[in-house]
Amino acid sequence: MNALPESCVSAILSFVSPVEACRLSLVSATFLSAADSDVIWARFLPSDHVHIVSSSAAPGKFSSKKELFLWLCLRPLLIDGGRKSFKLERSSGKVSYILSARELSIEGSDDPSHWIWKTLPESRFKEVAELRSIDRLKIEGNIKTKALSPNTLYGVHLIFKLSNRAFGLDLRPFKTSIEMGSRVRLGTAHLQCPDQKKRHLEALMYANRLEMLRKHWQVEGDHRGGGVPSDRGDGWMEVEVGEFLVGGDGGGDGEVKMSLSQVKGYQLKGGLVIEGIELRPKSLVQ
Repeated sequence: MNALPESCVSAILSFVSPVEACRLSLVSATFLSAADSDVIWARFLPSDHVHIVSSSAAPGKFSSKKELFLWLCLRPLLIDGGRKSFKLERSSGKVSYILSARELSIEGSDDPSHWIWKTLPESRFKEVAELRSIDRLKIEGNIKTKALSPNTLYGVHLIFKLSNRAFGLDLRPFKTSIEMGSRVRLGTAHLQCPDQKKRHLEALMYANRLEMLRKHWQVEGDHRGGGVPSDRGDGWMEVEVGEFLVGGDGGGDGEVKMSLSQVKGYQLKGGLVIEGIELRPKSLVQ
């Protein structure tokens, strides 16, 4: 292995993942030198990493591309005026984003009789939105596909918690939608875990409604069953809103639109605290 020229080793490492590059650095001195080079680690960074780092409130200084990569993996970076959180997945270098509540479109959030904006010590963002009382709920977000990693399946997750005074949020599932170009993916999600009998009845009721919506919209798409919330381990809950695939071209100039809503039934609800929506890789598409 030591007989291989470093240029040859660099060519080999250009086809591996960040974690594999670290493992291969143990093979020989030549591999170690190549695996630490800026040429290799620049490949693992997103093409717009200079802009991303510079848009942070604390951009920092780094002696190498490898140091920058590890820094972006170990700590989420608040960007765009603190309205978004950016992070890299250490094993693959894939991009993750969290869109804060301020970055989302929340119906009625400018009316203090329906929503209040507050600071919570456990939130990564300056403000979160807490629902006081409303009968219609609609949360929407969007992101350009070129900001995400190509050849990647992304999961979309609403990050939230329920206050002690939460009410009206468990009576029926929320409708979800992921729109990317002409493809719309419909589904449902729960903000509180329903019992099995209730979930079975809802599956029968809402499967027909989702199929009618899909035909009415006349789009290429599909639908799925309702997601249930889970504990993130950081003081927040999350529920999957849906998923979408970014192709090998990175999606070009496309955009992903995501939403969670409950606009019919006029059931009053309150006590929902929204931190944001996370888009994170689910798997690498070969």
